Amino acid sequence: MRTNMSGPDLVADRGQRAKIIYAVYLIAALDITWMFLQFSVTPYLAKKLGFDTLWFGYLQTVVGLIQLCGGPMFGRFGDLFGARVALTLACVSTVVFFLLLAVADHPVMLFVHKLPTVFMHVLPACQMVVADLSEPEKRADALSKMGLCFGFGMITGSTLGGHLNTRYGEKFTALFGAAGSTFTLLLVLKFIPKTTKAQDPTANTKKVSIFNVGEITRLMEFPGVTRTFIVKTVAGLPSGIFQVMFSIIAMEFLKLQPEENGYLMAYLGILQMVIQGGVIGRLTARYSDSSLLLLSVGISSLVGLAQNVSQFCLIVVPMMFSLSMFNVITDSMLTKSVPSSDTGTMLGLCSSVQSLLRTVGPTVGGFLYLNYGYSSIGTVQFIVNMAVFAYLLRRGLNKTAEQKE
Repeated sequence: MRTNMSGPDLVADRGQRAKIIYAVYLIAALDITWMFLQFSVTPYLAKKLGFDTLWFGYLQTVVGLIQLCGGPMFGRFGDLFGARVALTLACVSTVVFFLLLAVADHPVMLFVHKLPTVFMHVLPACQMVVADLSEPEKRADALSKMGLCFGFGMITGSTLGGHLNTRYGEKFTALFGAAGSTFTLLLVLKFIPKTTKAQDPTANTKKVSIFNVGEITRLMEFPGVTRTFIVKTVAGLPSGIFQVMFSIIAMEFLKLQPEENGYLMAYLGILQMVIQGGVIGRLTARYSDSSLLLLSVGISSLVGLAQNVSQFCLIVVPMMFSLSMFNVITDSMLTKSVPSSDTGTMLGLCSSVQSLLRTVGPTVGGFLYLNYGYSSIGTVQFIVNMAVFAYLLRRGLNKTAEQKE
């Protein structure tokens, strides 16, 4: 279980760190490409196999439950065994995921093909590497650059997936995703060192098991971690509901075909790249994390829902800004609150928050959509985020008053 930190596996000089970070950005961009390519397959294949909105919600819930269990364990796995092994496991799981999707010809197989998602945590593993190799004061900016990767993957994956699915069908598109994931795996083996930790992550003899729940949950005892986690979970719930329901909304409410949906996702990807690549980094260098967190929650509470594609293209700008800022700031705050040897575990816990939202989001979203309509999702977002905004504002004012005293 020990990671050899000698020789070339020790990431020491700044130039070497920069090269690894750039390689990680490329790996993340490709992985997100294949994931958005998959989004052009699953909802339409599910519809062909007889899934309605409720059952598609159940399918998404299964994914959330699986990743909820796997996220923290995978993060700790990365801390113990190093970046290369963690990313290799994640990429191999992605290949298996796409191969199972390619042969899915029965409703049960759609559930079976989701099982590899327990290890499919490429993005958290990439974030772990970036967090390990970036300086604390520049961490938010470095993590925000992952948004460029996300935007690139959203554009290329959605556009490519829409074209492939329209012209060649779901099976060919899934096989294409498997081939692409294999290429990503080769990049990991070529460019990622065994570990990116400043010291041996297994030096602490207490860390002897991946499944040591106590070693994972102890991170909650660090100052500010529990509070930030609660905010991340509660404020993230409404946006999580919208995200997991978006494919259904696009297909049934906005009446988009696969190729049209690909163009819309490409537009979202461009926004993501502009916001995280050109805006968030500058804001994090000028303003405090707490101020930007308050700003992101406040904007999110005021963003409504569109009734057509044109309206959606307008309101999605503040929506993407608030969501991107919220995720970057909370992840940065949490990783800076724990020792560098635990950044993987902390990011695994962060991914478990997203998995939790994907677990309850489809069920809650499906219930709201079927019983109260599309607008109910926006109402929940307003109420929840306004409550969180009031809490953060009050806490900030109290802290300022204490400092003056």
